[in-house]
Amino acid sequence: MVLFFKKGLLALPLNTEALDALFHDARTHYSWTPEPVTDAQLEQLYATLKFGPTSANTSPARFVFLRSAEARERLRPALSAGNTDKTLAAPVVAIVAWDPKFYDRLPELFPQADARAWFAGNDALAEETAFRNSTLQGAYLIMAARAMGLDCGPMSGFDRARVDEIFFAESGWRSNFLVNLGHGDGQNQYPRAPRLAFADACVLL
Repeated sequence: MVLFFKKGLLALPLNTEALDALFHDARTHYSWTPEPVTDAQLEQLYATLKFGPTSANTSPARFVFLRSAEARERLRPALSAGNTDKTLAAPVVAIVAWDPKFYDRLPELFPQADARAWFAGNDALAEETAFRNSTLQGAYLIMAARAMGLDCGPMSGFDRARVDEIFFAESGWRSNFLVNLGHGDGQNQYPRAPRLAFADACVLL
């Protein structure tokens, strides 16, 4: 199978090495080398992932990068027992969150329509849109990190309400999931789990 990317009007195939790095050989990592993740890399990471599509360019995701041991230690009360050690040892932990008031930026982000009016005063639609699209943006973060040569350990085994209390009491942001970032050492990995076959997961109509 060959995947393609667009460059101008041309569709150019991604090479096998790129597909392996993004999908085929990429794994969730649980332990890390001492190599750091720099602020410049995190800025590059966001500069890449921000171009992934969201509904009406809502861009509701907000990212908090915990770089220091002290910052990661603040997470401890919210982590499940099985996720504590690997998270505190990661060079960086990204909290993928979303802004419930994301629509206040829509006059800037989607000026071709009064998109703010679609969500303001409709809390159910705003929450559904923000959660779905911040999840997409978190996935873009994982793929962008892999494309940059970083490894990822995404997870949802934590107390979201506690994270919101610890980190977002002032901003009102709400957490979605966590992604440990760094250079994996390949230790403590399980054999690759099976995936569903095309016939089990897909329907052609």
